[in-house]
Amino acid sequence: MTQELVGKVAVVTGAGSVGEGVGNGKAAAILFAREGAKVFAVDYNLAAAVETQRLIEGEGGLCKVHKADVSLAAECQGIVDTCLKTYGRIDILHNNVGIELAGGLAETTEADWDRTLAVNLKSMFLLCKAIIPIMEAQGGGVVINVSSINSIRTLPALSLAYAASKAGVNALTREIAVEYAKKGIRINAILPGMMNTPFVRAALTEAYGGDIAEMTRFRDARCPTGKQGESWDVAHLAVFLASDRAKYITGAEVVVDGGQTLRI
Repeated sequence: MTQELVGKVAVVTGAGSVGEGVGNGKAAAILFAREGAKVFAVDYNLAAAVETQRLIEGEGGLCKVHKADVSLAAECQGIVDTCLKTYGRIDILHNNVGIELAGGLAETTEADWDRTLAVNLKSMFLLCKAIIPIMEAQGGGVVINVSSINSIRTLPALSLAYAASKAGVNALTREIAVEYAKKGIRINAILPGMMNTPFVRAALTEAYGGDIAEMTRFRDARCPTGKQGESWDVAHLAVFLASDRAKYITGAEVVVDGGQTLRI
């Protein structure tokens, strides 16, 4: 690793994993730490964040954990206050929290809709609103929002609320990018394609009759590469976007899908 994030503080939401393996947030937290950043790992499941902390500290990195429901403004402010008390600054915000409830219009309840948009979209708005003023006072910063190719394409397993929330993430990213470009704050969205992650296995298995092996075969076959991506594929891009190598990139929607959207 190049240690290009030394001296930076990175807030990573959804920094744990919902099951065995490494999810997008966990992978990003680990790679940020490997690059020298001090990580503030946030998750609703504190035990999951602690596992990420264990892995980071096992490699000699620095990581503190925090439990929060990022759909609530007060808890987002708590993230900011605690991180500033712990590290004194915030340079990177990696918005990774998300939930996905399968179903189209008929299956999606009002409660499903409200909860999905609160977790997937409102949380990013709230954290940007709380953290960007800190970055502005410091003279700059980077925000990375994890979206999805489902924000720009309809996928085989319908998930109406999820798709709408992720399209909102793209718009949120664009608007803030333009507003804060002159203030040294960059904000970009990552649009992962089909990924073989704990989140996907937890969220979509039911849509495939509970058969994880069948779901994996089906999703692998949909990818031009013949297999789904990994959390590390998303995390490596996040490190690049957080670094000075991406200093002229803002407002971008970067697809990481092994070419899948090229043939949908």
